[in-house]
Amino acid sequence: MDIDQQHISESDVPAQLFEPASGPVSPNNPPWGSWAALGTWAFSVMMIMLVPALFLAPYLITSGVMNQGSEKVSEFATNDPTAIVVQMLAIIPAHLLTLAFAWAVATRLGRYSFRETLGFSTGGVRWWHYALLFVGFFILAGIVGLYFPETENELIRILKSSRAAVFVVAFMATFTAPIVEEVIYRGVLYSALQRSIGIPAAVVAVTLIFSMVHVPQYWESPQTIALLTLLSLILTLLRVFSGNLLPPIIFHTLVNGVQSAVLILEPYARTFSDQSASSGLFFQ
Repeated sequence: MDIDQQHISESDVPAQLFEPASGPVSPNNPPWGSWAALGTWAFSVMMIMLVPALFLAPYLITSGVMNQGSEKVSEFATNDPTAIVVQMLAIIPAHLLTLAFAWAVATRLGRYSFRETLGFSTGGVRWWHYALLFVGFFILAGIVGLYFPETENELIRILKSSRAAVFVVAFMATFTAPIVEEVIYRGVLYSALQRSIGIPAAVVAVTLIFSMVHVPQYWESPQTIALLTLLSLILTLLRVFSGNLLPPIIFHTLVNGVQSAVLILEPYARTFSDQSASSGLFFQ
């Protein structure tokens, strides 16, 4: 009897890649399989690539650069300040489309509650847990930055292109990216994978997939990729130990929000520092 039961459970494992397991729906027993989760992740990547290109096309046409060859078009798209802002703004509707697709998968078109399938409660995580993780992460980031200063990468070039780009990136990084990315990676993807391949393998897979997606943006800065991998691991472990998606969303928003605030306030702080230095304030 035990052998038969073991045989049945083992033979059911591949089916979990395609179909949800039976029983009450919860974040660890979602109503979708791993292939649906991987398809949702692929859709999110496609939206990030496709939607900005669609939004940029009218501007490229009106600018007259379309007839100058693909090399000129690519150079224009990555260097023209307006083109950069248009592409950054387009990520917001890309995020909204991704969130709508994830909702359709997670709820099976409204049959289940989005909150119940992904888990929107604290899961026992307290405010001081976030504070400790936040301080620890940024101390480590500071140490890494001390010995391995950040090198030029795509995001830095975007931020240098215009002040408008800084505000758009800050808004997106604080208000849309943490929610959408956590819904995709620690929500839809992790929930299905932990059931089909086990928790340790799912933690490794989700952590690395999240980092891999950011490599094209940061490939010139291996230290940044290493810190992103660490952040991804922290977020995934928050999902594991809380059993809910809300804690990773909160921590991701906290990290991005603080960095966005620094980006926005940096010029004002530099101006104040220069004025203070010229007036001798630092020596009083």
